[in-house]
Amino acid sequence: MIAVVVAGVCLWPSADGGGEMPTARVYRDVDACLLTDSRGVVPGVPAAPVWAGMQEASRSTRVRVSFLPATGPDTRANVVPYVNSLVQEQCSVVVAVGATPVQAVRAVAPRQKQVRFVVVGDGPGSANVSVVRKGDQSEVRDRIRGLLTSLTGTS
Repeated sequence: MIAVVVAGVCLWPSADGGGEMPTARVYRDVDACLLTDSRGVVPGVPAAPVWAGMQEASRSTRVRVSFLPATGPDTRANVVPYVNSLVQEQCSVVVAVGATPVQAVRAVAPRQKQVRFVVVGDGPGSANVSVVRKGDQSEVRDRIRGLLTSLTGTS
């Protein structure tokens, strides 16, 4: 046990000659959560540029971001509990991308007025639902980054 501790101390980077010690990012107490279909945020799926925009917004605003893929049947009835889960986890902003996640958000949003929702697609917005129109990947990424920055009260 002592050998492990000594080895750990010897391998620990020094503050004077080993460069700067990495520091942890300090986040604000604000969460923005992305709901996707079962494919998640892998490259090439519609959620990828949305996730990239959320990550960019997080770097500049210090808002925590996370994503949750909805698994199981691709039905509104199956996905609504995922939206409710994000609300219960106290996500300040819930972003949905994909036809079924968007339908599920639109079903839940009227009963969750304290949460801001963002849907990627078409259709109207409402008091607590903002719409980001589809476009090319860089447009969607930039729109999400800007809207998330605006909705979380930072500039």
